Parts: sequence; C-alpha cells; structure tokens
Amino acid sequence: MNCIALWTGDLDRTLETVPWISGLAGSSVMITGAGGLVCSSVADLLIRYNETHPAPVRIIAAGRSEKRIRERFGEYAERPYFTFAPYDATKAGVDIPVRPDYIIHGAGNSSPDLIAREPVETMAGNFSGLYYLLEYARENAVKRLLYISSSEVYGKKESPDPFREGQYGYIDLLVPRNSYAVGKRAAETLCVSFAAEYGVESVVVRPGHVYGPAAAERDRHVSVQWAYDAARGKDIVMKSDGGQVRSYCYCLDVASAILTVLLKGQSGQAYNISDPGAVISIRQMAEIMAVQLRTEAAAENEMKIFNPMSNSSLDGSRLAGLGWKAAVDAGTGLEHTIRILKERIREEKRDGM
Repeated sequence: MNCIALWTGDLDRTLETVPWISGLAGSSVMITGAGGLVCSSVADLLIRYNETHPAPVRIIAAGRSEKRIRERFGEYAERPYFTFAPYDATKAGVDIPVRPDYIIHGAGNSSPDLIAREPVETMAGNFSGLYYLLEYARENAVKRLLYISSSEVYGKKESPDPFREGQYGYIDLLVPRNSYAVGKRAAETLCVSFAAEYGVESVVVRPGHVYGPAAAERDRHVSVQWAYDAARGKDIVMKSDGGQVRSYCYCLDVASAILTVLLKGQSGQAYNISDPGAVISIRQMAEIMAVQLRTEAAAENEMKIFNPMSNSSLDGSRLAGLGWKAAVDAGTGLEHTIRILKERIREEKRDGM
C-alpha cells in the first residue's frame, strides 16, 4: 500500500468516528497555522470530508507563506472550497478575505528550538495573536472560536495521576522557556474574558504530544525527529532515561478531537486531548519506533529546550463525554507515520536525481 492510500485510509477511519462533522456543511472555517502538524491535519480531514460529501465545508487556510500552504495541500488548494489567507500571529490586526463562521486558532511557535530562541515572540504571539482574532470574532459575529492550547499549561506536580482540567501545577515565571506555557495560560484566560465581557463564544483544547506524518522535518519535537530518523534507518538517540510520561495522540485523532470540541464543546470550557491507550513514556515510544535505540548525555544547550514536565499525561474523560474516541492506536499510528515518511523520502530522492 502506498503512502497516499495509507493516509487516505487513516482519514476515512477517522471520519467514521466523528459523524457530527456534517454540522459544518455549508459553513466556512478559518484555520490559522494551517501549515503545521496539527492544523494541516484538521484541514486534511475537512478536505477528505469535502471530497466524499456533496455539501462542502469552506476552508480558509491562514498562514505566513502562501507558497508553503499550496505545496502542502497540492491540488486541493485549487478547489473552489479552499481559500488562502495571509496571517501572522505576531502582527497586529486581521485581514481575512472571506468572513468565517468558525475560527480554529493554532498559529504560533511550538517547536522547542523556536521557543528557546524566540521567547518574546512565543509569548507575544500566543496572547496578541489571539486577542486580534477574538476582536475580529466580536466584530463579525463569528459563531465560535476554538483555541489550541497545550498540556504545558499544567506545569509540574508530584502526583503521577493524569492531569484533569482544573488541576494546575507549578510553573517558574522567571524561566524564558516557560514563555510558551505562561503565554498559553494567559491566552486561555483571554478567551473566557472575551466571553464574559463581550459574549464571544470560545472553547479551548489542550493536546498532549502529537505525532504523525503531517509533521515537517524542521519541527524539532522529539517525536518528529525520531520518526524521521527511523524512516531514514538511523539510530534513535535518547538524551534522557526516557522515563517522562506523555499523552501521545496521532495527528488525525487530534484533528477529530478539535472538530468535536468546536461543534459539541461547552463554551468557556477546556478539553484535554488524550488517547487513553497512548499514555506512555518517551522510552516506550522510542522502542516502538526504533531500528536501534541508544542513550547519550544531553548537552547544556539541548537541556534548555526540554519540556520541564516529568509527567504530562492527561485525563481525557471530559472529551470522551462528547463522544470522541481515537481511531488510530499508538502502534498503528507510529507504524503508519514511519512508512509514509519512508516513501516520501524515497520520492524526494528520486525527484532530486
């Protein structure tokens, strides 16, 4: 099975778990950060819905580079239901060519190297980028805005139990790496503040650790880098003991969770995105992917970009209460990720010859 067929099969399997996506038919959805791992997966899911149903969802793919967006979505970027909108979360104001009924906001620095190198832009983009979108939603009668936050808002805690919404640990405010977590916390509060003062409907999702073949190789998340290493037949090198526990989730399952909360979530509430079958340690993830696994000591500059949470596992029961469930388990998702990346790498080599 080639990579297109494999990805299409995962899209169809995921769509079967979220029949309520039909509630978006005839509506327009703006997706910021549409070139990234999570939001490009949301767009892919909506594209597949459009290609298999008579009443399409209009997709407004917002990002900094039209060239990159069009390369990412190929022929589908030329469909009548697909529109590009220039958008930069670090710039003031919003200029959208088509008024959206819904906004999914996922733009901003999330790659660990960018967070460490650009803590100011990371924090400012999280807050001010959302502020201008909420202002736009208020002035243009947008039905609902969904903000993609992060499990990092929870901080550190001693208990090994998964985080439930409303349980928060410690975050050191004077560490620049925490610009991401603190910015996400402030942005969530901004959402509920706009609801309280202006009646703007918004919901929040908190993904754990997302993986999948939609990730670009420039993404420095460890799950992405290891997937590309495994696809190239390289050793996976772990820079810790791998005991940190994470909630992993396949990118298409994260996309279906986002669309579920957009349509069925309670305004002003946050929802963890967590596949209960994929709450595993970093070492366990590495062992599933690895051709060969070895451990090395982390350099000082590498340690500065590490997620400081030893246990960022999430309780996903609130999301499950909306009817959501994962379609792709961790073993299958990681296997499909590596197979698709292998074929993509082979195609790039052929094209480069």
